[in-house]
Amino acid sequence: MKLLAGLEITAKAVERTAESIGTDIERRQQKDIQSAKQLHLPEAAGPPIPYLYVQMDGTQVFVVKSETEGRAGRTPGQPARTRECKLGAVFTQTAVDDQRRPVRDEHSTTYVGAIESAEEFGLRLYSEAWNRGWDRATIRVVMGDGSHGIWNIAEQHFPGAIKIVDLYHAREHLWDLARKLYPADDVAQKRWLMHKLDWLENGKIEKLAAALRKLADVDTNSELVKAIRIEAEYFNSNRDRMRYPEFRKRNLFVGSGVIEAGCKTVIGSRLKQSGMFWTVRGANAIIALRCCCISGKFESYWEERAA
Repeated sequence: MKLLAGLEITAKAVERTAESIGTDIERRQQKDIQSAKQLHLPEAAGPPIPYLYVQMDGTQVFVVKSETEGRAGRTPGQPARTRECKLGAVFTQTAVDDQRRPVRDEHSTTYVGAIESAEEFGLRLYSEAWNRGWDRATIRVVMGDGSHGIWNIAEQHFPGAIKIVDLYHAREHLWDLARKLYPADDVAQKRWLMHKLDWLENGKIEKLAAALRKLADVDTNSELVKAIRIEAEYFNSNRDRMRYPEFRKRNLFVGSGVIEAGCKTVIGSRLKQSGMFWTVRGANAIIALRCCCISGKFESYWEERAA
């Protein structure tokens, strides 16, 4: 800027300006969220949408000490050092490729996020989905990992949607259990996983959960038994969200790669750099700014602000 415009701007000025703009973007978003809370939503307008997806996940952000007072750490016995940033993505799908795999519509993904409670985030994500045409969508899908918080939001704000547990998260649960069962034997891990992964891929979740419960009954290691039973319950409670053959027949995505990538590009690349510690207020301002920019809404923001 100094070379091209003769303007010298300090890093602190950039920081303050970015935070100020992000705060204003968040303030405007809160108006939409409050309208959604009071059910004062804009009327659905536009053509039908064949497939509309909502994905959500969370990623930890390091914060200053004052933001973690009274909060338990993620490691037992250790003080908390982070707060969870919740991120949501909304995108559309129209076509499939020559192998009948779903194809996300180009430039259709928008993001919302903040360090806030699940209740507040649910309203934020619902507001974005509605503005993107949730009421006009023929097929509506909510995707995430198997955590209870995600499905509580889905049940409250997106009833009637098809709910899908990310296949890759489900696979990770089996891989983690295999490592606990055979911590020093890669061959034994793969042998144990062979049928389990096949059952998962083919939607035989009841069979998978039963096999895990049977395994827990014969093992004598109390810690390992506890881990096995937790995983058995994970698969059993999510069985209707793991009907992957059925989802594929309907040309639906079964992986939440969009939100996984979003956690890295929208949040991680900016807020999780070495040595960064945030206040919640400062972090949420930058998150609002980044979501606005990466969602392709920045020019619209300035037009609305000028008006």
